[in-house]
Amino acid sequence: MSQTFDVNERPDYDEVLQSIADYVLSYRITSDEAWHTARHCLMDTLGCGLLALRFPECTKHLGPLVDGTVVPHGARVPGTPYRLDPVKAAWDIGCIVRWLDYNDTWLAAEWGHPSDNLGAILAVADHLSQKRVANGQGPLRMKAVLEAMIMAHEIQGVLALENSFNRVGLDHVVLVKVASTAVAARMMGATRDQLLSALSHAWVDGQALRTYRHAPNAGSRKSWAAGDASSRAVRLADIALRGEMGIPGVLTAPQWGFYDVLFSKTNKDQALKPENQRRFSLPQAFGSYVMENILFKVSFPAEFHAQTAAEAAVRLHPEVRDRLDQIDKIVITTHESAIRIISKVGALANPADRDHCLQYMTAVPLIFGNLTAEHYEDAFHEAHPIIDELRQKMEVVEDPRYTREYLEPDKRSIANAVQVFFSDGSHTDQVAVEYPIGHRRRREEGIPLLQDKFRNNLATRFPAPRCERIMALCTDHETLENIAVHDFVSEFVI
Repeated sequence: MSQTFDVNERPDYDEVLQSIADYVLSYRITSDEAWHTARHCLMDTLGCGLLALRFPECTKHLGPLVDGTVVPHGARVPGTPYRLDPVKAAWDIGCIVRWLDYNDTWLAAEWGHPSDNLGAILAVADHLSQKRVANGQGPLRMKAVLEAMIMAHEIQGVLALENSFNRVGLDHVVLVKVASTAVAARMMGATRDQLLSALSHAWVDGQALRTYRHAPNAGSRKSWAAGDASSRAVRLADIALRGEMGIPGVLTAPQWGFYDVLFSKTNKDQALKPENQRRFSLPQAFGSYVMENILFKVSFPAEFHAQTAAEAAVRLHPEVRDRLDQIDKIVITTHESAIRIISKVGALANPADRDHCLQYMTAVPLIFGNLTAEHYEDAFHEAHPIIDELRQKMEVVEDPRYTREYLEPDKRSIANAVQVFFSDGSHTDQVAVEYPIGHRRRREEGIPLLQDKFRNNLATRFPAPRCERIMALCTDHETLENIAVHDFVSEFVI
């Protein structure tokens, strides 16, 4: 006889949730490399947000939901005059940070952009710092923001090391929501039980599908999805701090939990078979590994799997720019992840489609010697049919070594090679770039360029004296750590 009831014994919180909660509540960051990388990450992330404000398709999303709303001690959105409640401010900051696909990247079994979490972190920190001062307390210092960034990077990145959400059709912003929920709840003063409750609600939410990142549906939602996730994180943290009960078995509950519903291979006509069940793998403890190894997009606002292809194309540009009409074939040698995520043929419908196309991101620098956000716009694309002509001549092949070393912890390469063949039988050398300039292995070369990128992005929004003041503040680590958050954010207000 089949069982006709459930055993209603409430479990302890799932171990993954407890590991995250204990990490953010008790871990002490001692890595100087992590602290200094976080400072550069803060600079780069804010700069990317400022640059995005040049694009009306981004700015149309910003500001209060109801015009004229005034929020006491509201969080500010850098580069704008907006003062919003922390939930909407997190949405806006996350949106501008991610809009141009120019902020940092983490590549593993699941890829993503851990600096997306700054939307929640900065919005909460700015509001809390103002509120503390208004209540006669000391302000929150920027060191707390850097600490929260390191922890959010770590949570998102370690969960991504061996757990592929994209293979079950889910978008990586689920990890932004989880990481932002954890650090936002901690900053807001959550107890362990409140933090666990908040985390459980982050997992129980319906999660975003990846379809808006892929052919044939690639579109601009991918540019605001992280803002949406970080905003939801702040809301869930607030709900938990109001005393809302959690869902302890949110991951592991048979039939109804995250693992069985969203993370396993299911057959609707059969019971879930043990061989199809998936559970998260956490190959290492949470620390500061992810921030130390984060990848910066220094040169190109492009999906990271194509960064080295664009760099190789820039190197080839002088050799091919006067022979574009003689090109017979272009061979791009790459890794499996790039093939699965950004290799596409056919018409490209919008800028978001183009900045996730390996062939487009290789063709533009071959032709023009550079790749900028403007190169994805409709008007530019329509004015230069040569781009699509070269795309049609491209072959994409996988190098098994590139695929293998992409996942090796001591390498984490993101290799691409480009070679151009001409109709007269001649050809260029194959130009291979295995580590992009934003890689940890190229930090000494990359950091000065990253600072130049920040300086240039500041100049798109502020007069020169303000730019120099912000640069001086951000390049002095001790000064940055000790400034009040609300004073820091004030430097970015229009």
